[in-house]
Amino acid sequence: MPYRVKLTNFEGPLDLLLFLIKKNEVDIYDIPIAAITQQYLEYVAILQMLDLEGAGDFILLAATLIRIKAQMLLPKPPEESEEEEEDPRQELVRRLLEYQRYKEVAGHLSEFEISERDFYPRGHFDLNFDDHDFGDWATPGNVSLFDLMTVFKQVLMRMPKDIQHTVERIPISVEEQIEYVMQELQMSKQLLFLNLLQKLPSKIYMIVTFIALLEMMRRGMVVATQSGPFGEIWINKM
Repeated sequence: MPYRVKLTNFEGPLDLLLFLIKKNEVDIYDIPIAAITQQYLEYVAILQMLDLEGAGDFILLAATLIRIKAQMLLPKPPEESEEEEEDPRQELVRRLLEYQRYKEVAGHLSEFEISERDFYPRGHFDLNFDDHDFGDWATPGNVSLFDLMTVFKQVLMRMPKDIQHTVERIPISVEEQIEYVMQELQMSKQLLFLNLLQKLPSKIYMIVTFIALLEMMRRGMVVATQSGPFGEIWINKM
């Protein structure tokens, strides 16, 4: 596909699960597996629609969630119900907590590395710190891929359903939509992500523009910010 980009530069399946747990304000030790699985599958469907490389890892975790959900729905034999049985979610919770600790340590190290850029050791004033990449696509305001996908999903749900499916050539490219977003940013200092999507004429334009925006973030052309957790997302030119 002409608009395919790699997903490995962004968040992974456990990040999506943690995002949903935080968004729903649920206890990580008591995950409502049915509701979270349903929401997780909705995001996976969008990832497949966007045709991002690496989406297979999300499908694998989705299968794990479905298996856990099925285990929790199965009736227990009377003799086993009296005994304390291991919660099917326990292994998943362990993985999430371990991953969360890893992310926190990595975040602290990244902050320390960034703070060290402001200190020039004696005798090494010729170092050019601007050539180093001190982070991935993460932006001020903690805007994640899944924050963007949440807005994308909201706009998709408001669009009229396609009654007929027709196979047609994709009328635009990622580079064309990058140019379009840059033109919009020249007219306005910042763009509300929701408004940017709503101005587009069709679903395929939304998909390609979404991919274009991810590519622009990866290149450092734009930055996404949020007024607060799960708040409105603004796109600003770097």
